[in-house]
Amino acid sequence: MSSQKIYILAIESSCDDTSAAVLCNDVVLSNVVASQKIHELYGGVVPELASRAHQQNIVPVIDQALKQAKVKKEDLQAIAFTRGPGLMGSLLVGTSFAKSLALALDIPLIDVNHMQAHILAHFIKEQEYPVPEFPFLALTISGGHTQIVKVTDYFDMEVIGETIDDAVGEAFDKSAKILGLPYPGGPLIDKYAQHGDPKAFPFPKPKVKELNFSFSGLKTAILYFIQKEVDQNPSFIEEHLHDICASIQYTIVNILVDKLKKAVKHTGIKSIAIGGGVSANSAIRKALKEGEQKYGWQTFIPKFEYTTDNAAMIGIVGYLKYLQQDFSDISIVAKARIKI
Repeated sequence: MSSQKIYILAIESSCDDTSAAVLCNDVVLSNVVASQKIHELYGGVVPELASRAHQQNIVPVIDQALKQAKVKKEDLQAIAFTRGPGLMGSLLVGTSFAKSLALALDIPLIDVNHMQAHILAHFIKEQEYPVPEFPFLALTISGGHTQIVKVTDYFDMEVIGETIDDAVGEAFDKSAKILGLPYPGGPLIDKYAQHGDPKAFPFPKPKVKELNFSFSGLKTAILYFIQKEVDQNPSFIEEHLHDICASIQYTIVNILVDKLKKAVKHTGIKSIAIGGGVSANSAIRKALKEGEQKYGWQTFIPKFEYTTDNAAMIGIVGYLKYLQQDFSDISIVAKARIKI
């Protein structure tokens, strides 16, 4: 790593969180996130509303990040931003702002792949959080993604398993919606599951080849199960909420762990790092820690604030790219779909 002090401003706007962070090398000086509450009314993210909210939030969020870091914009050496994947309207706000600011300050622009950032968030310097050594397996789990990635170096990554339909975060949120819980429902399932019996209601586990995932069938099974039970007892959800949540969570976590076991066997790599919003789930974290005892895994769980969408993870990728002098041309455009 570099001995000189490199200050990077990072901007993240891939979905419904506007975030800005300032890093000095691999140390986070500030990480400001403005969440958008408007989507709760609609039970999911509305792209047009997300884009408008980013336009309102981006200037105050960046201003706050610089103030908290006690860094002037003239001290910055580069601007890093999320190029994709994500919602096109949201990405455009961050991309346009980053390009304008880099031009105005006459400093390099660095584009960042959002999914790489979830993985490389592990390299943010934090005292209690050890850094994984290469090679390792990364499980990236969020509302839009479920992937197992073989990571050989900072920018040498290969997706060896992914969802063929819905992402795991979507499975949590849609299950919560079936139960009548407000959006985002994933954290609520986690909360209620703590007080329930995980084996109360057995749900089917999809049979998907190799290291890929599928969650659409599970969602349908949950929907039919709830409809059938509510027909017989209208108070079924109310009376069994904790057990239902625990059973849903138990099934989803088992699906993830089974695939990880296969990935370890397939690659011979026992170091596992998780990232993405769903890695905040307590049962997933517990299952990974148990994997250390049961299977001899070495597991890496990032600091809570670096699991959901945030600019600090964009900043660490920006720093690593800066060291390689891997800068973007000002003509670069945002991309809604982009591979690791």
